[in-house]
Amino acid sequence: MGGVIPTADLWHHYGRTRHATDRTVPAHFSWSWGQASGPGAEVLGDITGRSVGDLGAGAARHAAHLAVHHQPTRITAVDASPAQHAMADDLYRHLASRLRLVRSDVTRHLHAVAGTYDVLYSVFGAVDFAEPRKLLPAAASALRPGGRLVFSTLAHHLDGEPAHPDVQPTEIGARTPDGAAATMHRWVLQEQVWTKLLDEAGFTRISAETLPGGAGPRAADTLLMTAFRTGRPAV
Repeated sequence: MGGVIPTADLWHHYGRTRHATDRTVPAHFSWSWGQASGPGAEVLGDITGRSVGDLGAGAARHAAHLAVHHQPTRITAVDASPAQHAMADDLYRHLASRLRLVRSDVTRHLHAVAGTYDVLYSVFGAVDFAEPRKLLPAAASALRPGGRLVFSTLAHHLDGEPAHPDVQPTEIGARTPDGAAATMHRWVLQEQVWTKLLDEAGFTRISAETLPGGAGPRAADTLLMTAFRTGRPAV
């Protein structure tokens, strides 16, 4: 019988070497591409007693850090990749009282949980790889009034080409689980484009900071964006 052919998991191979050798909860939280400098979790504000969501969490290392070193009510780490979800579960299922692992398309998850999050964030995660005209309004709907969205994204392409001046994706290389070559979309957009998209999605108090990438062939500057859902925080 015919049926829907499942989409290949293009994140199957990502992070496997580290997964085999590093099972720790990271001691630090970094937004930068090199994960070695710049601001940390303080950009999220005080998350004590808050409901926090990691969008495109991968192996959930950032989420695990927040669950262990901060005091949120719950961190929900959302990722669509079966392989990434399985690695996160293997690494951090022992944190289940504080860390919830959800395998789901991020935009679909956000639509299903309207008004439940205080803080949402993405570290080169779903905001980079999901259609922003769908994801950002969904993020706004999932936040409580006054809730905060923070994400880090590439300030330019990894080959040095400038970010796009309009809303268009870049095709980047990927691999299927069996190693075949594939491509996926990544949104590498200029600051003013992200600002316009956030404004149209229902965010206000939008700010941006560029974090320098340092030296090296794979160095890249990071664009760190912060925005708040319109409306007063719920009492």
